Amino acid sequence: MAQRQAHIPIDGVTLDGDLSLPDGAQAVVAFAHGSGSSRFSPRNRYVAGVLQQAGLGTLLLDLLTPDEEQVDARTGHLRFDIGLLARRLVGATNWLGEQQEMRVLKVGYFGASTGGGAALVAAAERPEAISAVVSRGGRPDLAGPALPRVTAPTLLIVGGLDAPVIALNKQAMQEMRAHTELAVVAGATHLFEEPGALDEVARLARDWFLKYLTLAQHRSAA
Repeated sequence: MAQRQAHIPIDGVTLDGDLSLPDGAQAVVAFAHGSGSSRFSPRNRYVAGVLQQAGLGTLLLDLLTPDEEQVDARTGHLRFDIGLLARRLVGATNWLGEQQEMRVLKVGYFGASTGGGAALVAAAERPEAISAVVSRGGRPDLAGPALPRVTAPTLLIVGGLDAPVIALNKQAMQEMRAHTELAVVAGATHLFEEPGALDEVARLARDWFLKYLTLAQHRSAA
């Protein structure tokens, strides 16, 4: 497993990330974190670990700079600036394509909460580059008019007790033309803190990415 810190120049700022690339990886998944979160999110790092064990590369990325995170902690407005977050995710995608060891790898997005909306907007902007999207407790509705332009197969994962977000995901599905599935994790709330809930999220995400980003599915996905 090759691991290194990434410092990605985008729009006049430098974003920090943690890049992990297992030997023989065929794909890499970039993570778009949600409201008030960062690349240190324990939930997303857990999911990333499961993906790495399955042979997938991961890029855990801060879409805001430390100064911007301080401003957002006070105002909460940057986390809902989907256009800004999506542009930066596209920039990170471009950066991945410029790295010699990753030029031939397929790319997927894993978005959480508001990051789910940003991931779908970015996928719509770079349809030739993004091969799969997974949203965890996401807000795909925030992608608005970008939804019909998404071409990547998309999995929307929501908690069974997160009724408002289930409704928003179902509404977004009606506007999407790409192959889209909704997975409801029974007994889970928005943050999937219940025993076994995050394990199910990680399994669903792993199997989706292996199906659409690699040549062969994981045996448990068959």
